[in-house]
Amino acid sequence: MTSLFEYINNDISPLKSDNLIADAQDLFTDLTYSHFPVSENGIYIGCIRKENAEILKSTDSIGEHRYEFNRFYVRSNMIWLDVLEIFAQNETNIVPVLDDQNNYLGYYELEDVIRFFHETPFLKEDGGILVIQKDIKDYSMSQIAQIVESNNAKLLGLFISKITDQKIEVTLKINLGGLNDIIQSFRRYEYEIISEHQEDAYLKDLKDRSDYLDKYLNI
Repeated sequence: MTSLFEYINNDISPLKSDNLIADAQDLFTDLTYSHFPVSENGIYIGCIRKENAEILKSTDSIGEHRYEFNRFYVRSNMIWLDVLEIFAQNETNIVPVLDDQNNYLGYYELEDVIRFFHETPFLKEDGGILVIQKDIKDYSMSQIAQIVESNNAKLLGLFISKITDQKIEVTLKINLGGLNDIIQSFRRYEYEIISEHQEDAYLKDLKDRSDYLDKYLNI
């Protein structure tokens, strides 16, 4: 699998602080970016936002409006989940990439990071998705892995998909077609199963019993 680092884009150089707002307006007219990096003397100083550029005076220099810049970025060695988080937090489709010495390396496009995500085993490999929930005080990642592996399955990946003050929800990718034994094991450890599974024998049994009672009561 390729590294996320290989998706760094340098097709377009950063705008410069002494460029005119008109230059930014032209760039946003031609491209679909929500933001674009701005540099000064070769140093990244922030991103100008498309919505801001559209309403600013076209003859102003970009640097005159630096107080309105968004100053988000990622490091070249950040893992892709952290990179995705920066995209989400800043509602952007482009993120500048800096090295450990703050040198500007280029930028990531959201579409490329999503494509990289689709190449990870979590999505690419065959397997089942299971969503579980438990009281946050009782949550244990090692216990989750132990439950899966004790049923002769392997965990391809997991992430925390929701968290509140009381509960934590975890999404698992498991390389096993038959999830029923794993589901029952999680129930024995007092995990709630959030996702629905056709092969869930426990739920099927409950439904069959309910249907029987309904028929009985209607006699």
